[in-house]
Amino acid sequence: MDTVTLKLEDRDTSVRAKDYLSQGQIPVEYYGKGVDNRSMKVDYQTFRRLYNKAGGNTIVEVEVNGKDKFNALIHNVDYHPVTDTIMHAELINVRMDQEIHTQVPLNFVGIAPAVKEMGGILTTNTTEIEVKCLPKDLIHEVEVDISGLVDFHSFIRIEDLNVPKTVEVLNQPDDVVATCVAPRVEEEPEPAAAGADNEGGEAAEGDASAEGGDEGAKEE
Repeated sequence: MDTVTLKLEDRDTSVRAKDYLSQGQIPVEYYGKGVDNRSMKVDYQTFRRLYNKAGGNTIVEVEVNGKDKFNALIHNVDYHPVTDTIMHAELINVRMDQEIHTQVPLNFVGIAPAVKEMGGILTTNTTEIEVKCLPKDLIHEVEVDISGLVDFHSFIRIEDLNVPKTVEVLNQPDDVVATCVAPRVEEEPEPAAAGADNEGGEAAEGDASAEGGDEGAKEE
């Protein structure tokens, strides 16, 4: 089991969230079954570095005010729509004796012959899988070896993934994870037929002659 430690402090809920953000701190909410909701704060850079490393599927050992300790998962992180800075985070309580349901990211490794040798395009239908397991058995990621994609008829399905037996995958076994498709060939526009051009020219000449004949008739 991968774990990381995060130190937080209780926060005053009467203070506006943007005031904490201006001080380089992120408001954090903690909740879950069997626990009281708790409002906390954490140093921005400390949380950012931890979240980049742990994501949402690593057990976080939380320490509040230097004394209270408990286990949690980072359940949700909100970003500013323009600056992309972290605005708010949520932690959900984890009991080590109860199964958790979460998402585990896929890490695609290797080289697909259908891409390298045939010019194909790698297509991934999902970048994460749903799992259920005890917290101690939670894995950080699942590696997907794409070297088996040898042609455009090869597939990697959920059932092909190398996942520990202690982790139950909730996706359908026959769901396709990755495949390679043939490169798209753009059709060149066909040149106009020479006969059509000649017919158009003859028609134009005929029209001109007809118009000249009409004018001559009028003059007479």
